[in-house]
Amino acid sequence: MRASRLISLVLLLQARETMTARELAEELEVSERTVYRDVEALSAAGVPVYADRGRGGGYRLVGGYRTRLTGLSREEAEALFLSGLPGPAGEMGLADAVSAAGLKVLAALPSSLRDAPARAGQRFHLDAPGWFGESEPPPLLRDLARAVWTDEVVELRYRKDGEVTRTVEPYGLVLKNGTWYLVARVGGRPRTYRAGRITAVRPTGERFDRDEGFDLAGHWREQAAAFLRSMLREEVTVRLSPAGMRALRYSVEPYAAERAAEAAGAPDDGGWVVTALPVESEVVAFSQLLRLGPEAEVLAPAGLRARMAEAAARLAGLYAGDWTHP
Repeated sequence: MRASRLISLVLLLQARETMTARELAEELEVSERTVYRDVEALSAAGVPVYADRGRGGGYRLVGGYRTRLTGLSREEAEALFLSGLPGPAGEMGLADAVSAAGLKVLAALPSSLRDAPARAGQRFHLDAPGWFGESEPPPLLRDLARAVWTDEVVELRYRKDGEVTRTVEPYGLVLKNGTWYLVARVGGRPRTYRAGRITAVRPTGERFDRDEGFDLAGHWREQAAAFLRSMLREEVTVRLSPAGMRALRYSVEPYAAERAAEAAGAPDDGGWVVTALPVESEVVAFSQLLRLGPEAEVLAPAGLRARMAEAAARLAGLYAGDWTHP
Protein backbone atom coordinates (compact mmCIF):
# COMPACT_ATOMS: atom_id res chain seq x y z
CA MET A 1 0.00 0.00 0.00
CA ARG A 2 2.79 2.42 0.94
CA ALA A 3 4.81 1.61 -2.20
CA SER A 4 1.80 2.46 -4.34
CA ARG A 5 1.34 5.75 -2.46
CA LEU A 6 5.01 6.70 -2.92
CA ILE A 7 4.74 6.15 -6.67
CA SER A 8 1.55 8.22 -6.75
CA LEU A 9 3.34 11.04 -4.91
CA VAL A 10 6.18 11.08 -7.46
CA LEU A 11 3.75 11.00 -10.39
CA LEU A 12 1.77 13.89 -8.89
CA LEU A 13 4.94 15.99 -8.64
CA GLN A 14 5.87 15.07 -12.21
CA ALA A 15 2.46 16.19 -13.44
CA ARG A 16 2.09 19.38 -11.38
CA GLU A 17 5.73 20.37 -10.75
CA THR A 18 5.14 21.93 -7.29
CA MET A 19 2.63 20.90 -4.62
CA THR A 20 2.29 21.73 -0.94
CA ALA A 21 2.11 19.06 1.74
CA ARG A 22 -1.57 19.88 2.23
CA GLU A 23 -2.32 19.45 -1.49
CA LEU A 24 -0.47 16.14 -1.58
CA ALA A 25 -2.27 14.96 1.57
CA GLU A 26 -5.67 15.77 -0.01
CA GLU A 27 -4.81 13.99 -3.26
CA LEU A 28 -3.42 10.90 -1.51
CA GLU A 29 -6.09 10.93 1.22
CA VAL A 30 -3.54 10.82 4.04
CA SER A 31 -2.36 13.22 6.75
CA GLU A 32 0.30 15.87 6.18
CA ARG A 33 2.49 14.01 8.68
CA THR A 34 2.33 10.95 6.41
CA VAL A 35 3.36 13.11 3.45
CA TYR A 36 6.42 14.33 5.40
CA ARG A 37 7.43 10.71 6.15
CA ASP A 38 6.88 9.66 2.55
CA VAL A 39 9.03 12.52 1.23
CA GLU A 40 11.81 11.52 3.63
CA ALA A 41 11.55 7.91 2.40
CA LEU A 42 11.77 9.01 -1.23
CA SER A 43 14.81 11.18 -0.51
CA ALA A 44 16.50 8.27 1.26
CA ALA A 45 15.81 6.09 -1.79
CA GLY A 46 17.54 8.60 -4.08
CA VAL A 47 14.49 10.35 -5.54
CA PRO A 48 15.44 14.07 -5.70
CA VAL A 49 12.48 15.64 -3.91
CA TYR A 50 13.22 19.24 -2.90
CA ALA A 51 11.24 21.44 -0.50
CA ASP A 52 10.80 25.15 -1.29
CA ARG A 53 10.34 26.94 2.02
CA GLY A 54 8.18 29.94 2.74
CA ARG A 55 4.99 31.41 1.30
CA GLY A 56 4.05 29.83 -2.04
CA GLY A 57 6.54 27.00 -1.53
CA GLY A 58 6.05 23.28 -1.71
CA TYR A 59 7.66 20.06 -2.88
CA ARG A 60 9.10 19.56 -6.35
CA LEU A 61 11.40 17.19 -8.22
CA VAL A 62 14.88 18.48 -9.01
CA GLY A 63 16.46 18.50 -12.48
CA GLY A 64 13.49 17.31 -14.49
CA TYR A 65 13.54 13.91 -12.76
CA ARG A 66 11.20 11.40 -14.40
CA THR A 67 10.34 7.96 -13.12
CA ARG A 68 9.88 4.89 -15.26
CA LEU A 69 6.79 2.94 -14.33
CA THR A 70 8.73 0.28 -12.47
CA GLY A 71 6.45 0.54 -9.42
CA LEU A 72 3.34 -0.76 -11.19
CA SER A 73 1.91 -3.99 -9.89
CA ARG A 74 0.73 -6.63 -12.38
CA GLU A 75 -2.92 -5.80 -11.62
CA GLU A 76 -2.29 -2.09 -12.21
CA ALA A 77 -0.41 -2.68 -15.47
CA GLU A 78 -3.13 -4.94 -16.86
CA ALA A 79 -5.86 -2.52 -15.77
CA LEU A 80 -3.98 0.26 -17.56
CA PHE A 81 -4.37 -1.54 -20.89
CA LEU A 82 -8.09 -2.02 -20.21
CA SER A 83 -8.70 1.67 -19.59
CA GLY A 84 -8.83 2.76 -23.24
CA LEU A 85 -11.54 2.17 -25.81
CA PRO A 86 -9.67 1.35 -29.05
CA GLY A 87 -12.86 1.02 -31.09
CA PRO A 88 -14.37 4.43 -30.23
CA ALA A 89 -10.91 6.03 -30.32
CA GLY A 90 -10.43 4.74 -33.85
CA GLU A 91 -13.81 6.08 -34.89
CA MET A 92 -12.67 9.55 -33.77
CA GLY A 93 -9.45 9.23 -35.77
CA LEU A 94 -7.24 8.61 -32.73
CA ALA A 95 -6.18 5.03 -33.43
CA ASP A 96 -2.57 5.99 -34.22
CA ALA A 97 -2.31 8.19 -31.12
CA VAL A 98 -3.68 5.42 -28.87
CA SER A 99 -1.28 2.91 -30.41
CA ALA A 100 1.71 5.23 -29.97
CA ALA A 101 0.78 5.96 -26.35
CA GLY A 102 0.44 2.26 -25.65
CA LEU A 103 3.89 1.57 -27.09
CA LYS A 104 5.42 4.30 -24.92
CA VAL A 105 3.79 2.92 -21.77
CA LEU A 106 4.87 -0.59 -22.77
CA ALA A 107 8.46 0.58 -23.24
CA ALA A 108 8.45 2.10 -19.74
CA LEU A 109 7.29 -1.13 -18.08
CA PRO A 110 9.78 -3.58 -16.61
CA SER A 111 10.31 -6.80 -18.56
CA SER A 112 8.31 -8.80 -16.02
CA LEU A 113 5.15 -6.85 -16.99
CA ARG A 114 5.60 -6.70 -20.78
CA ASP A 115 2.89 -9.33 -21.27
CA ALA A 116 0.24 -7.10 -19.60
CA PRO A 117 -1.46 -5.91 -22.85
CA ALA A 118 -1.61 -9.44 -24.26
CA ARG A 119 -3.10 -10.86 -21.04
CA ALA A 120 -5.70 -8.08 -20.87
CA GLY A 121 -6.63 -8.42 -24.54
CA GLN A 122 -7.04 -12.18 -24.24
CA ARG A 123 -9.44 -11.84 -21.35
CA PHE A 124 -11.59 -8.75 -21.93
CA HIS A 125 -13.24 -7.10 -24.92
CA LEU A 126 -15.70 -4.20 -24.98
CA ASP A 127 -18.39 -4.32 -27.68
CA ALA A 128 -20.18 -1.03 -27.03
CA PRO A 129 -23.01 -1.09 -29.61
CA GLY A 130 -26.24 -2.93 -28.85
CA TRP A 131 -27.20 -5.97 -30.93
CA PHE A 132 -29.56 -4.02 -33.12
CA GLY A 133 -27.97 -0.57 -32.85
CA GLU A 134 -25.93 1.42 -35.31
CA SER A 135 -22.83 -0.49 -36.48
CA GLU A 136 -21.14 2.30 -38.44
CA PRO A 137 -19.83 5.50 -36.84
CA PRO A 138 -21.37 8.80 -38.05
CA PRO A 139 -19.56 9.99 -41.19
CA LEU A 140 -18.69 13.37 -39.67
CA LEU A 141 -17.48 12.04 -36.30
CA ARG A 142 -13.83 12.81 -36.99
CA ASP A 143 -14.66 16.40 -37.92
CA LEU A 144 -16.64 16.78 -34.71
CA ALA A 145 -13.83 15.24 -32.64
CA ARG A 146 -11.31 17.62 -34.21
CA ALA A 147 -13.50 20.60 -33.30
CA VAL A 148 -13.89 19.31 -29.74
CA TRP A 149 -10.12 18.89 -29.32
CA THR A 150 -9.28 22.33 -30.72
CA ASP A 151 -12.16 24.30 -29.08
CA GLU A 152 -13.24 25.60 -32.49
CA VAL A 153 -16.65 27.08 -33.16
CA VAL A 154 -18.37 25.20 -35.99
CA GLU A 155 -21.52 25.60 -38.02
CA LEU A 156 -23.67 22.48 -38.11
CA ARG A 157 -26.45 21.38 -40.38
CA TYR A 158 -28.73 19.10 -38.39
CA ARG A 159 -31.56 16.88 -39.57
CA LYS A 160 -34.61 17.29 -37.29
CA ASP A 161 -38.07 17.80 -38.79
CA GLY A 162 -36.30 19.19 -41.81
CA GLU A 163 -32.78 20.56 -41.77
CA VAL A 164 -31.62 23.38 -39.49
CA THR A 165 -28.33 25.27 -39.18
CA ARG A 166 -26.71 26.03 -35.84
CA THR A 167 -23.45 27.71 -34.84
CA VAL A 168 -22.16 25.84 -31.80
CA GLU A 169 -19.27 25.56 -29.35
CA PRO A 170 -18.49 21.81 -29.30
CA TYR A 171 -17.74 20.76 -25.71
CA GLY A 172 -17.65 16.98 -25.88
CA LEU A 173 -18.68 13.69 -27.45
CA VAL A 174 -20.59 10.93 -25.65
CA LEU A 175 -20.94 7.31 -26.76
CA LYS A 176 -24.17 5.73 -25.49
CA ASN A 177 -24.99 2.13 -26.47
CA GLY A 178 -23.09 2.50 -29.75
CA THR A 179 -24.65 5.87 -30.61
CA TRP A 180 -22.57 9.06 -30.61
CA TYR A 181 -23.88 12.39 -29.29
CA LEU A 182 -22.35 15.87 -29.46
CA VAL A 183 -22.73 18.12 -26.42
CA ALA A 184 -22.33 21.75 -27.51
CA ARG A 185 -23.16 25.22 -26.28
CA VAL A 186 -25.52 27.39 -28.28
CA GLY A 187 -26.12 30.91 -26.98
CA GLY A 188 -24.40 30.01 -23.73
CA ARG A 189 -26.61 26.99 -23.03
CA PRO A 190 -25.68 23.30 -23.48
CA ARG A 191 -27.50 21.34 -26.19
CA THR A 192 -27.26 17.70 -27.21
CA TYR A 193 -27.19 16.57 -30.86
CA ARG A 194 -27.25 13.03 -32.19
CA ALA A 195 -24.09 12.87 -34.29
CA GLY A 196 -25.67 10.64 -36.93
CA ARG A 197 -28.17 13.39 -37.76
CA ILE A 198 -25.48 16.01 -38.41
CA THR A 199 -25.20 16.37 -42.18
CA ALA A 200 -22.47 19.03 -42.41
CA VAL A 201 -19.72 20.52 -40.22
CA ARG A 202 -18.17 23.81 -41.31
CA PRO A 203 -15.19 25.11 -39.26
CA THR A 204 -15.37 28.86 -38.64
CA GLY A 205 -11.74 29.36 -37.66
CA GLU A 206 -12.90 30.98 -34.42
CA ARG A 207 -11.87 29.58 -31.03
CA PHE A 208 -14.10 29.71 -27.96
CA ASP A 209 -13.11 29.97 -24.30
CA ARG A 210 -14.05 26.71 -22.66
CA ASP A 211 -15.75 26.80 -19.27
CA GLU A 212 -13.26 24.67 -17.32
CA GLY A 213 -15.90 24.03 -14.68
CA PHE A 214 -18.17 22.23 -17.13
CA ASP A 215 -18.52 18.55 -16.14
CA LEU A 216 -19.36 16.52 -19.26
CA ALA A 217 -20.13 13.30 -17.37
CA GLY A 218 -22.28 15.10 -14.81
CA HIS A 219 -24.13 17.02 -17.52
CA TRP A 220 -24.85 13.81 -19.39
CA ARG A 221 -26.21 12.10 -16.28
CA GLU A 222 -28.53 15.03 -15.62
CA GLN A 223 -29.68 15.13 -19.24
CA ALA A 224 -30.32 11.39 -19.34
CA ALA A 225 -32.34 11.52 -16.13
CA ALA A 226 -34.33 14.56 -17.36
CA PHE A 227 -34.99 12.82 -20.68
CA LEU A 228 -36.35 9.73 -18.95
CA ARG A 229 -38.56 11.81 -16.66
CA SER A 230 -39.99 13.71 -19.62
CA MET A 231 -40.48 10.54 -21.64
CA LEU A 232 -42.19 8.56 -18.84
CA ARG A 233 -45.03 11.05 -18.43
CA GLU A 234 -47.90 8.57 -17.89
CA GLU A 235 -48.53 6.07 -15.13
CA VAL A 236 -50.22 2.69 -14.84
CA THR A 237 -51.20 0.74 -11.74
CA VAL A 238 -50.05 -2.86 -11.78
CA ARG A 239 -50.12 -5.85 -9.48
CA LEU A 240 -46.93 -7.91 -9.65
CA SER A 241 -45.95 -11.32 -8.35
CA PRO A 242 -42.50 -11.75 -6.75
CA ALA A 243 -41.25 -13.15 -10.07
CA GLY A 244 -42.86 -10.25 -11.94
CA MET A 245 -41.18 -7.73 -9.65
CA ARG A 246 -37.79 -9.33 -10.29
CA ALA A 247 -38.35 -9.46 -14.05
CA LEU A 248 -39.68 -5.90 -14.30
CA ARG A 249 -36.22 -4.37 -14.72
CA TYR A 250 -35.72 -6.46 -17.87
CA SER A 251 -38.98 -5.24 -19.41
CA VAL A 252 -38.94 -1.49 -18.68
CA GLU A 253 -36.39 1.28 -18.31
CA PRO A 254 -34.27 0.90 -15.12
CA TYR A 255 -35.49 4.32 -13.97
CA ALA A 256 -39.13 3.16 -14.25
CA ALA A 257 -38.37 -0.10 -12.45
CA GLU A 258 -36.72 1.81 -9.59
CA ARG A 259 -39.70 4.14 -9.24
CA ALA A 260 -42.06 1.15 -9.22
CA ALA A 261 -40.02 -0.55 -6.50
CA GLU A 262 -40.14 2.62 -4.37
CA ALA A 263 -43.92 2.97 -4.82
CA ALA A 264 -44.75 -0.70 -4.11
CA GLY A 265 -47.16 -1.37 -1.28
CA ALA A 266 -46.97 -4.17 1.27
CA PRO A 267 -47.09 -7.68 -0.27
CA ASP A 268 -50.20 -9.79 0.18
CA ASP A 269 -50.22 -13.39 1.40
CA GLY A 270 -48.96 -14.59 -1.97
CA GLY A 271 -46.19 -12.00 -2.15
CA TRP A 272 -47.95 -9.89 -4.82
CA VAL A 273 -47.59 -6.11 -4.59
CA VAL A 274 -49.51 -3.19 -6.11
CA THR A 275 -47.45 -0.33 -7.46
CA ALA A 276 -47.44 2.67 -9.81
CA LEU A 277 -45.28 2.24 -12.91
CA PRO A 278 -44.15 5.27 -14.98
CA VAL A 279 -44.58 4.59 -18.71
CA GLU A 280 -44.15 6.43 -21.98
CA SER A 281 -47.69 5.63 -23.16
CA GLU A 282 -50.36 2.96 -22.89
CA VAL A 283 -49.21 1.49 -26.21
CA VAL A 284 -45.65 1.09 -24.97
CA ALA A 285 -46.82 -0.17 -21.57
CA PHE A 286 -48.92 -2.84 -23.30
CA SER A 287 -45.89 -4.31 -25.10
CA GLN A 288 -43.69 -4.07 -22.00
CA LEU A 289 -46.09 -5.64 -19.51
CA LEU A 290 -47.16 -8.36 -21.96
CA ARG A 291 -43.61 -9.73 -21.62
CA LEU A 292 -44.29 -10.49 -17.96
CA GLY A 293 -47.16 -12.84 -18.85
CA PRO A 294 -49.11 -14.13 -15.85
CA GLU A 295 -46.73 -12.43 -13.40
CA ALA A 296 -48.38 -9.02 -13.93
CA GLU A 297 -51.98 -7.75 -13.70
CA VAL A 298 -52.89 -4.28 -14.92
CA LEU A 299 -55.40 -2.61 -12.59
CA ALA A 300 -55.61 0.81 -14.26
CA PRO A 301 -56.24 2.51 -16.59
CA ALA A 302 -59.29 0.56 -17.71
CA GLY A 303 -58.39 0.77 -21.41
CA LEU A 304 -55.01 -0.87 -20.90
CA ARG A 305 -56.53 -3.53 -18.62
CA ALA A 306 -59.04 -4.36 -21.36
CA ARG A 307 -56.25 -4.67 -23.96
CA MET A 308 -54.28 -6.98 -21.67
CA ALA A 309 -57.39 -9.09 -21.01
CA GLU A 310 -58.07 -9.41 -24.74
CA ALA A 311 -54.47 -10.43 -25.40
CA ALA A 312 -54.63 -13.00 -22.58
CA ALA A 313 -57.84 -14.43 -24.00
CA ARG A 314 -56.35 -14.72 -27.47
CA LEU A 315 -53.26 -16.38 -26.02
CA ALA A 316 -55.40 -18.83 -24.02
CA GLY A 317 -57.27 -19.65 -27.23
CA LEU A 318 -54.06 -20.49 -29.02
CA TYR A 319 -53.16 -23.01 -26.31
CA ALA A 320 -56.68 -24.35 -25.69
CA GLY A 321 -56.25 -27.54 -27.72
CA ASP A 322 -53.46 -29.81 -28.86
CA TRP A 323 -51.43 -28.54 -31.78
CA THR A 324 -51.54 -30.64 -34.92
CA HIS A 325 -49.32 -30.18 -37.94
CA PRO A 326 -51.38 -28.96 -40.94
